[in-house]
This record gives sequence, C-alpha cells and structure tokens, in this order.
Amino acid sequence: MREAAAWDERYRSAELVWGAGPNQAFARAVADLPPAYALDLACGEGRNAIWLAEHRWQVTAVDFSQVALDRARDLAAERGVAVDFRNEDVRTWVPPRRAFDLVALLYLHIPSADLRRVHARAADAVAAGGTLIILGHDRQNLDHGHGGPQDGDRLLVPEVVATQVGDLDVVSAETITREVSGDPPVIALDALIRATRRG
Repeated sequence: MREAAAWDERYRSAELVWGAGPNQAFARAVADLPPAYALDLACGEGRNAIWLAEHRWQVTAVDFSQVALDRARDLAAERGVAVDFRNEDVRTWVPPRRAFDLVALLYLHIPSADLRRVHARAADAVAAGGTLIILGHDRQNLDHGHGGPQDGDRLLVPEVVATQVGDLDVVSAETITREVSGDPPVIALDALIRATRRG
C-alpha cells in the first residue's frame, strides 16, 4: 500500500504531526454526548480517540499507518487509558453495523468516489440513538481559506456529505472557521456534519 507507506514516513519524520490534544471543533461537537461506544475512523496518532477514552468512552480506533498506531498506543499508555487500536484501511474495512454510539471521521481526504463509500459505511456503523461526526477541510478553503489539500475532489462540501449518510437524520451540515497558528494567525474553512440515528 503505497499511501500507507507514505503516511508511515510522514509520521516518522516529526513528533506528533497533529499534536496531542483533541481537535477543538470535534471536542465541542461531542461534549453533550454521554460516554458509550465510539469508533474513530482514520485516527492517525490517536489524539481524538485518546481524548474520548479520557472522557470514559470505550473506543475502537482504526488507521492504515502502523507508525501512527504505534505512537497512538504509546500516547494512550502515557495517559493511562485503553483504546482498541486496529491497523485497517478505512477504504476497504467494513465496521460492524449499528454497533457504535459515536462514529467519528476527521480529516480523511481521499478521492470522492472512495469517500462516498467510507461515509456510507460510517453511517451504517451508528447504533440507534447514536451520532456520526464528519469533519474535514471544506472545498471553499481552496479559494477562501488556508492550508489543507489543494485537490478539490478530496475536499468536503457539507451539502454533498449530507446526502451520503444513508438513513441517518442530518442535524447540521455547515462550513466553520478554524484559526491556524501563525504570525499573524490565518483562517481555514472546515466542513462539519452531524447526523443521528433515531432511537
């Protein structure tokens, strides 16, 4: 898997590529949810999965980079929490149906045809009464924001993602702003989609 090897190399090249704390927009989006069973797809070095575990969630976290998962396991051990980390490619791995009270898919930027399938499988993994959170770089970021992939086919359009979550009820599908550190700080545009399955 050429892409997995490239991400392995990227993770080897720096200390905690994305930092140790959770993504703040994600943390705000799930703050009102009671802890239960969570699935973090494309978890990278595990910062969001570990944060969930620290807040009493039982977490399964999946990524195709073994280097990232090794770092995630070390970080989880340092912080005294248990996460079930699994080395899987979310483009082909099928999570168990209706098994998770929270499914998170953050900053996965792959070709749109693959992403549609991942979104559908993620939605199918949401249990009755559960929540799906999808967060990533918005396509508007190309012209009006900072950073992120420069291939529009890999970026998110909230209204389009909202059509890809099967029979879930879409609670919100919006473009949000995120301050990127710098001097002076700059703004990035992200897409945030929240959907639920009726209990």
